[in-house]
Amino acid sequence: MGLHRNRRHSLTVDITPSLLYSLQGNMGTLINVQPLFLLFLLLKPLQFVRINDSYLSDERREELEDYIDDLHATGPTKPPTKEAFKTHVIIDSEMPLTDEDYCNLEMKRKRVHNRLYCAKEHFFLQASYEDIEKMCYNIFVKCTNGIRKCHRSRQIISGVHCVLTSGIMMPFCEYTSSFKEGWVFITCQWEDDIGEIIPVSVIDILAI
Repeated sequence: MGLHRNRRHSLTVDITPSLLYSLQGNMGTLINVQPLFLLFLLLKPLQFVRINDSYLSDERREELEDYIDDLHATGPTKPPTKEAFKTHVIIDSEMPLTDEDYCNLEMKRKRVHNRLYCAKEHFFLQASYEDIEKMCYNIFVKCTNGIRKCHRSRQIISGVHCVLTSGIMMPFCEYTSSFKEGWVFITCQWEDDIGEIIPVSVIDILAI
């Protein structure tokens, strides 16, 4: 794999056939099978990254570039956005929500982490983004886990609660998976850029 810099400090990555083969699997396993690529990801942040390889589809190339952007975002984590919530929380997986390995697979597939550090807990929701967004207009209720104010769903929602059991950094994060069905508690915030209130995080699923 060759790395070439141009005068604008962009980066072009030449992907060999063996590396291309490894990319065909789950994006979350990339750093597990390519230690050299992990070293590249941890380099000093660059202005932007370009990946040139004739064998890569446009979709796969964009996925890889987005993955690198996640790691080089400013601040401890990326600012909350509508698209981030959709990507990291809303699930449409065919895997049963009761599967004991659900979180181990889905956390990697959806790239849920804090600058490569394992997220200590996370919730996935089986619902449309539009239904979750409507919750932001529900009245405030007393929350859990030390959070003062939350919005609660008016309907029963299914989801999965992931809790970290071992590991510090990806891809070595291991989670327990707990299927839950009940009232969902979320936090929301106003986004000036789009002029909307958006869901930010899922705090709990109160089982019925």
